[in-house]
Amino acid sequence: MSPEQTKTADKMKSVKATWDKAPAGPKKDAALKHYQAAEKAHAAKNDAETNKELDAATHALA
Repeated sequence: MSPEQTKTADKMKSVKATWDKAPAGPKKDAALKHYQAAEKAHAAKNDAETNKELDAATHALA
C-alpha cells in the first residue's frame, strides 16, 4: 500500500470509531451514508472520493 492509501485506511478507522461512539439520531444516520459511500470509493481505489466522503461523515457527526 502506498502512504496515501495507508493514510486513507487509518482515516476510515478513525471515522468509524467516532461513528460507533456517536448517539443514535439523524446525524449518525447521515454520517453512515457518507461512510458507506467512502467504503465503496475505497474499494474502487479512489482515494480522493474516499477522503471527501470521510470528511462529509465527520462533518455530519459534528
